[in-house]
Amino acid sequence: MNLRCVLFDFDGVLADYDKHVRVAHLAQAIGSTFARVQHAIYGSGIEDAADRGELDAQAYLEALSREAGAEITASDWIAARRAATRLRPDVMDTVERVARRAEVALLTNNGELMASSLGDIAPGLFPRFTARCHASAQFGTSKPDPAVYSSCLRRLQHEPARTLFIDDNADNVAGARIAGLHVHHYQTYTAFLDALAAYDLL
Repeated sequence: MNLRCVLFDFDGVLADYDKHVRVAHLAQAIGSTFARVQHAIYGSGIEDAADRGELDAQAYLEALSREAGAEITASDWIAARRAATRLRPDVMDTVERVARRAEVALLTNNGELMASSLGDIAPGLFPRFTARCHASAQFGTSKPDPAVYSSCLRRLQHEPARTLFIDDNADNVAGARIAGLHVHHYQTYTAFLDALAAYDLL
């Protein structure tokens, strides 16, 4: 099968992401409580709205600040996200192998601030993913909406039928399948390698 693009999710595939570390780091930086920051990020709906592109970076930070009870600057946010994020060396090494056979790109459910800050949060993505890192907010919707995959691929100038999408979230995988992409539900590194080999990408 002649695939031309492999589209990767970020958290849970290319990187390990620790929500507890992020919340604790940000709470300490702004002088708020763990519970209040956790609610602001994960319980208030603000993060989901930003992922769908309903809040730009400034509106997002202002909304989080109100919920957390203290000002959150872009620098605070980036530092906390960086502390909670670790690229997976084995997966990144495999990406380099895949890139010899197909273009590699990234699609993450995230807002504008994440999209503009990936170089600070995960510099090891670059230069491999330069100009091919996309956040859902850029397309006005989020995974698993099939429209987000279609919009991303139009920007990348690739066809769904020649693209493999990899995500650790089963719902996101199902949405990509509806959009016409080949899919792999990431659960283990070994199964990931087997899937790539089956698509002749290694």
